[in-house]
Amino acid sequence: MTNSGSELQASYDRVAQSYADEYFAELERKPFDREVLDEFAAAVRDQGAVCEIGCGPGQIARYLKDRGVNIRGIDLSPQMVSAASRLNPDISFTQGDMLRLDFSDDLFAGVVSFYAIIHLRRDEIVDALREMRRVLRPDGLLLLSFHGGEGELHRDEWYGQPVSIDVTLMSNDEMLGYLIAAGFTEATIKERDPYEFEYPTQRLYALARK
Repeated sequence: MTNSGSELQASYDRVAQSYADEYFAELERKPFDREVLDEFAAAVRDQGAVCEIGCGPGQIARYLKDRGVNIRGIDLSPQMVSAASRLNPDISFTQGDMLRLDFSDDLFAGVVSFYAIIHLRRDEIVDALREMRRVLRPDGLLLLSFHGGEGELHRDEWYGQPVSIDVTLMSNDEMLGYLIAAGFTEATIKERDPYEFEYPTQRLYALARK
C-alpha cells in the first residue's frame, strides 16, 4: 500500500457526489447493520456527544441522529463533508484526519467509524485506534466496521474517475489484537456474509470500551 492521505482525500473528493448518490440510502437494504447501530444507539443515547469518523455522505450519522444520538461527523474529504452537510443540515460535519483528531481528551461518549480504518496501512491502525480512545470518555464506546480477509485491495478507477484507493483486509483476531494494543477493553466482533449487492468480502463489526 502506497497511497498517501492526500491521494486518498483527492480520490474521494472526485467521487463524492456519485458515492453519496449510491450509498446514502444503503442502510435500507442492510438489516444486520441497522441492528448493530440500534444497539450502539441504545448504549450511547443520552450519554453525551458522539462522533462519526469517516462519515462519507452521513448515512450512519443520519441513522443515529434519527434514533436520538447527539452525533457529529468528520471526514478526510472536504467534498464528502459538503455532501454530508447538504444531505443532513441538522448535523455538524467537518474535515478531519483520524490519525490526528482535532478534539480534546475524554470528549465523546461514543465513536463510530464504518469502513474508514480500512484505508490505513497496518502500521497506522493502532495509532488511529489510540486517537479514538483518547477522545472517548472513560467507559466510552467504540463501534467500527471493516472488511474481513488477508492482504490488501487497490482501486484506480471508480465512477469513471481516476482514483488511488487502498483497502486493508483484516481478520477478527488481527483487529482484536489492534484494539487491545490501543488500550481498549471488552472488545467483541460480530461478522456477517456480504449481501448480494456488496463487494464479496466478509463484513466485521467491532465493539469495544475505553
